[in-house]
Amino acid sequence: MPTKREREYYSMGFQDGLRSAQQALPGQVPITYTEYNPSRGQVSQRRTTAPKRKLSAWQKFVKANSKKPRFRYKSGAKKGRVNLKALGVAYRKKRR
Repeated sequence: MPTKREREYYSMGFQDGLRSAQQALPGQVPITYTEYNPSRGQVSQRRTTAPKRKLSAWQKFVKANSKKPRFRYKSGAKKGRVNLKALGVAYRKKRR
């Protein structure tokens, strides 16, 4: 993950390259850069996402066992889907 300073250096370099390209090709439609706002002269901050929550014991169990053939439907309209009923029974029998 680049730091704020690295993002600023990148956007400044991008703007320098953009200016030189526009001088070399006059009359072209100006290219815009979404992260850099020339009117403010600064890089806009990106939104930071909330930290992810830990998986519950049930979610961990499903994640670890959902690909196993004994918890998959073998035939019929549900072929290949996860058999949650069988998973639930196995989860409740599991020693913790």
